Amino acid sequence: MAKKSKDLTQDDLYKLRHSVAHVMAAAVLEMFPEAKIAIGPPIENGFYYDFDLPRPLTPEDLKEIEKRMRKIIAGHHPFVRREVTPEEARELFKDQPYKLELIDDILSRGVDEHGNPLPEGTKPTLSTYTVGNFTDLCRGPHIENTKQMPPDAFKLLSVAGAYWRGDEHNPMLQRIYGTAWFSKKDLQAHLKFLKEVEKRDHRKLGKQLDLFSVNPDVGPGLVLWHPNGGMIRMIMEQFCREEHQKAGYQFVYTPHIGRSWLWETSGHLDFYRENMYSPIDVDGQEYFIKPMNCPFHIMIYKSRRRSYRELPFRWAEWGTVYRYERGGVLHGLMRVRGFTQDDAHIFCRPDQMPEEIDKVLAFSLHILRSFGFQEFNAYLSTMPEKAVGDPARWKDAEEALQEALERSGIPYEIDEGGGAFYGPKIDLKISDALGREWQLSTIQFDFNLPDRFDLKYVGADGQEHRPYMIHRALLGSMERFFGILIEHYGGAFPVWLAPVQAILIPIADRHVDYAYGIRDKLLDAGLRVEVDDSADRMNAKIRNAQLQKIPYMLVIGDKEMGNGTVALRMRDGSRKDDLPVDDFLNVALEAIRGKRSL
Repeated sequence: MAKKSKDLTQDDLYKLRHSVAHVMAAAVLEMFPEAKIAIGPPIENGFYYDFDLPRPLTPEDLKEIEKRMRKIIAGHHPFVRREVTPEEARELFKDQPYKLELIDDILSRGVDEHGNPLPEGTKPTLSTYTVGNFTDLCRGPHIENTKQMPPDAFKLLSVAGAYWRGDEHNPMLQRIYGTAWFSKKDLQAHLKFLKEVEKRDHRKLGKQLDLFSVNPDVGPGLVLWHPNGGMIRMIMEQFCREEHQKAGYQFVYTPHIGRSWLWETSGHLDFYRENMYSPIDVDGQEYFIKPMNCPFHIMIYKSRRRSYRELPFRWAEWGTVYRYERGGVLHGLMRVRGFTQDDAHIFCRPDQMPEEIDKVLAFSLHILRSFGFQEFNAYLSTMPEKAVGDPARWKDAEEALQEALERSGIPYEIDEGGGAFYGPKIDLKISDALGREWQLSTIQFDFNLPDRFDLKYVGADGQEHRPYMIHRALLGSMERFFGILIEHYGGAFPVWLAPVQAILIPIADRHVDYAYGIRDKLLDAGLRVEVDDSADRMNAKIRNAQLQKIPYMLVIGDKEMGNGTVALRMRDGSRKDDLPVDDFLNVALEAIRGKRSL
């Protein structure tokens, strides 16, 4: 019997989805007895399972697999757990090479099936779960019996390629994604949500609205900003730069490459090299393309002796960085190899630190609200077991971060021991129009780099002291934030961000000169305006403007030309006929000032 929604917990859904993934694997092995199986975990809102199959799967295959799954579910099979010895496990899975590899890893490296270290003090244990004729190497947990699976509340969604263990040097497997719920109603609600997600997909809208592209001839994960996307980015950056100046930030610019000494000193070559590109030989010296801006800002600080009277420094840079991401994880604008951070570093005295945290948190919220986000959650990560820096400094920083969060009034959680080894941090997450949470701003203390680079200032006592250093990425990367923004608004950007704010649509050739006269007036007032003087009919011009999600369409015919007016059609379908041009201008400018949709 299906559980009532109000009685459900995430643990219930986790167990259900994990169990449905096993049933799916059983159905796939019925269809393809020679298949090799990999792993099949539950994920947020669903599950997947990876297979090495003799041929590519088709949409018809997914329907057949679903049909077989329902037949297995109808058998009311229990999920039976059994602990096995290494010898038993190897015998059970002797024809399953991926399972044999997992067995060896679990036993030799003390990791789970995903390669994650087991909790400290946990002894590696091999266990299996059997449902019907299918047995899998698995820790669980699972539901008790397939009769607890509503046969009309799951669906297989798609097939994608996935390298074994995410490594492109390993075989490419076929990953089947699915979703499962405890009621048909919940499934239908989720499928409706997925349709809305698909409609808002930034990759699809990026092409439709001619915003950006990623060209394999340029390189995977390297974004080309088209004029429409470039206009929006310019407006975003211009607004943020002006707000930064008001908030007391100064702008710096740094190179794209630096000598290896920088990255050796910062520790990146020890801890981050797999995400950095190969060195470049310059006059016999190794240089690296920068994955981060921090060392350069530090070298600006070190360029001369600093006094306590000068602090704080708030240095901002829209710095483009390059990080190696595996091909399998690249995803539109959300996961790329070259991106521009709205980066800032604050260097301050210990006594200035609480006020600086208040300021940077308030500033982050102000900027995010300006882009239309109103729902926030914060996460405060505190000192881990292995950390650098004086524990007293950690305590002061953690208290300052927590007090700032309390004053901000936004909900927050504390992640005890979740900080990086070099300092505590606040992560700000926003909720978009679909209720999805996105990690954006980070306010990160760093006790490591000031020590590594021996940063100092001369205090009021004439002695040298160590400054505090705070990293702050507000939007994160311009690429990823733009992707989030596209999906949040479904491509229908608020008027202040729209690349084209209004389009004039003359009905006939005799109306074109009048349209261009209005265009010039609107351009002079600061609006971004175009004229569609193509040979298309009026309805086709309106349809094209709607597809481009232009906020305002100004239709011009004999009546409008005679009265010196326009017929206004808004993106949301509302209309105002015979509107004086100055009245339209007031409507548009008011929407821009208020950062409204229309």
